[in-house]
Order: sequence, then C-alpha cells, then structure tokens
Amino acid sequence: MPDIPPEQSLIQYPCRFPIKVMGHKADGFIEAIAVIARQFDPTFDSAAIEQRPSSGGRYLGLTITITATSRDQLDELYRTLSTHPMVKVVL
Repeated sequence: MPDIPPEQSLIQYPCRFPIKVMGHKADGFIEAIAVIARQFDPTFDSAAIEQRPSSGGRYLGLTITITATSRDQLDELYRTLSTHPMVKVVL
C-alpha cells in the first residue's frame, strides 16, 4: 500500500487511538491482547483496557487505546490482532 502523505491523512500522528477487539470470554484473553498492544506501544497500560461482556456472556469486547505513531504501526497491529487465535473481530 503506498504511503499517504501526512497532509492527506485523516489521522495526525502521534495520537491516542482506540481499537475494539472481540473474542470468546476465556482465561488469558485480556492478557494476550495486552501483550500484543505492548509490542506496538511500550507505554500501553493494561489497567486502561475497557471490558464489555456480550449479553449471553460467551464473548468479551475489549477496547484498547494505544499511542499510534504511523499508519504502518496501525496496519501491523490490526494484522497481528486479527490473526490471533483468541480474537474473533477487530474494529
């Protein structure tokens, strides 16, 4: 994907960027997402993860907010989260 010139980007880096992650409610899910987030943002604080269980209780929605520094960082983070076996959806 070609680089988008900064003046044409809708995002100004660095910035705080929320990402929603949905997966089965299982032991280790929150920790696994926190480890991935820290790989891309060493300042990530796992205490700030927002949690929302599904109405049936089988799934858990998480919102992680990282410091985004580039489009490449966000693209790779989305790829890493999307391919994790515990993750069902990333928004």
